[in-house]
Amino acid sequence: METPPFLQTAGDPLAIAVFASGTGSNFRTLLAHSEQGMLGRGCIVCLVSDRPDSGAVAHAMSRGLPTFTATHQEVGGRKAFEEAALAFLASHGVRWIVLAGYMRLVGRTLLQAYEGHMINIHPSLLPHFPGLDAPAQALSAGVSETGVTVHYVDAGMDTGQIIAQTRVPILPNDSLAALTTRIHAAEHELLPRIVAQLCSDAMDTK
Repeated sequence: METPPFLQTAGDPLAIAVFASGTGSNFRTLLAHSEQGMLGRGCIVCLVSDRPDSGAVAHAMSRGLPTFTATHQEVGGRKAFEEAALAFLASHGVRWIVLAGYMRLVGRTLLQAYEGHMINIHPSLLPHFPGLDAPAQALSAGVSETGVTVHYVDAGMDTGQIIAQTRVPILPNDSLAALTTRIHAAEHELLPRIVAQLCSDAMDTK
């Protein structure tokens, strides 16, 4: 597939957009790393969210970060949302998308534009426990460990090529809250490190 013109020429070639739907703990971590120059050659330049009332949006606005936010219903469905988001991303010269708690499957519009330039973080050791409530799935399964996975995004649910994983033990009598806290800690270490590495690799091969 030919690279879209805005990925070739517009803006900072290492500009990164974060997509988030919830409280935004991974978004906050990435943005803090970006503001401190700790994402290698990458920089968080904007946020996209399908939840205007989310904690991620509130934090982005408090930091003065450009934000595109609307519900799918407000704009007429996923395709319309992604077309509007794509125009927003192009206007900021976005080269990479990081899904960080984005609770929607990505559709063809964004996949075609950002194939190979979009990653996701998932709270399990994929391919185990894809989809929603992965920590709860792991607890219910009675396994001794779970973890976090950073992977490229494809058309499936958490099925893209795995980039990196970190293991998180499940302790005897673990509660969901305690396990989730440890998983978040692992996410906050792994995701910025992988984003920085991907940005460095992109420059090295430019």
